Amino acid sequence: MAKVIGVDSSTQSCKVVVRDADTGALLAAGRSSHPDGSEVDPRHWWDALQAALAQAGGLQDVAAVSIAGQQHGMVALDAAGRVIRPALLWNDTRSAAAAADLIAEVGAADYVARTGVVPVASFTATKLRWLHDFEPDNAARVAAVCLPHDWLTWRLRGYGPTGESALGPVLEELVTDRSDASGTAYWSPATGDYDRDLLIRALGHDAILPRVLGPDESVQGPGFLVGPGAGDNAAAALGLDARPGDVGVSLGTSGTVFAATTTQVADPSGIVAGFADATGGILPLVCTLNAARVLDVVAGLLGVSHDELGALALQAEPGAGGAVLVPYFEGERTPNLPDATASLAGLTLANTTRTNLARAAIEGMLCGLAAGLDAIRAAGVETTRILLIGGAAANPGVQAIAGQVFDLPVHIPAPGEYVADGAARQAAWVLTGQRPAWPVDLAGSPAPDHRPVIATQYAQAAAGYR
Repeated sequence: MAKVIGVDSSTQSCKVVVRDADTGALLAAGRSSHPDGSEVDPRHWWDALQAALAQAGGLQDVAAVSIAGQQHGMVALDAAGRVIRPALLWNDTRSAAAAADLIAEVGAADYVARTGVVPVASFTATKLRWLHDFEPDNAARVAAVCLPHDWLTWRLRGYGPTGESALGPVLEELVTDRSDASGTAYWSPATGDYDRDLLIRALGHDAILPRVLGPDESVQGPGFLVGPGAGDNAAAALGLDARPGDVGVSLGTSGTVFAATTTQVADPSGIVAGFADATGGILPLVCTLNAARVLDVVAGLLGVSHDELGALALQAEPGAGGAVLVPYFEGERTPNLPDATASLAGLTLANTTRTNLARAAIEGMLCGLAAGLDAIRAAGVETTRILLIGGAAANPGVQAIAGQVFDLPVHIPAPGEYVADGAARQAAWVLTGQRPAWPVDLAGSPAPDHRPVIATQYAQAAAGYR
């Protein structure tokens, strides 16, 4: 029995799963937390990876490893392989003005034609421009730029600063995958090449970038193969074994809706990012900053648990009696409104109740993602069913309301670490040469009960932000 390891180095923690390469059976798991914040010293990721691996039994007798991680984070290295400054994460919005500058200089249509995306504050290119503009001395020291999972893969293989690694600072050994490269805003899913002009426009000079590996390509680690890794959403799609027509809706710190397809997507509005996936296809994606934490804040306001919030919501009618929460508590990425705040609209003396507020919170969280699904379909992508994942997807109230918000069949996969599982599938793929056909169990499917009033009310309330 060959063992493979999949890693999910997310914003909040590092999760490790150990699986049988043939059957997908879970053999062991480990977890370690990351510090809070929108910028983090990458050494915390490395320490958490070591701790999670130790919990899962270590690397002995492991045949292949793959690391998935949060997209877009800027890890800047000097010529000696040292991290120059804490990494700016995907949820750091300080580079919003830099994104606007890049769009003004290049043009949205040209940018999306060259990279499949229009810059927003999340993307690596905008963070590099921010570094160039506000920390020019640090920018001048940059010899290589990589992403969180790239850096962890490099360190796991034995590379790193002199004195901290077995093989030293060989920057040319940095590797990445198509999915994460496509989130930098200086790589093209259509051509498979970096756009050096866009990199230089952002950073101010050229730099070493990770070599982009194919879906089943590997590099050598210390006694095991190492897969290319993936961005978190692409790894989740692979963990779900998503095929064309499948749409993943993930309710985590952020909310994402992504579709498995072979259709190239180029949306000049920037609403749909034309990312690559982890299988050789395309993963058009819409991301919202405000997802499960919307439920956290409203549950706290009402003094209830998440389960109680869902139960309250189901006591209200669809549409919450006209009460609408536009949940831009942390600004918003889609639509691109980094300075926006949340609003609660449509309140009357009659509809201002605990049950309506609970329902408005869940409807507001889901409606932003339903609008994203509409945008993906408008880009020409075929969609047939929704796979609803993430911590909030386990809530019966969220499940039932999802069946009313979305106009496609909704299926709830059994709770699991789908990002880490996707990385494990990739590790098995590079080991065996075959994409694994491990089964994905479903926990349930809410009855289809589409209620257009929910989306109509939400669109009217959200229109005031544009």
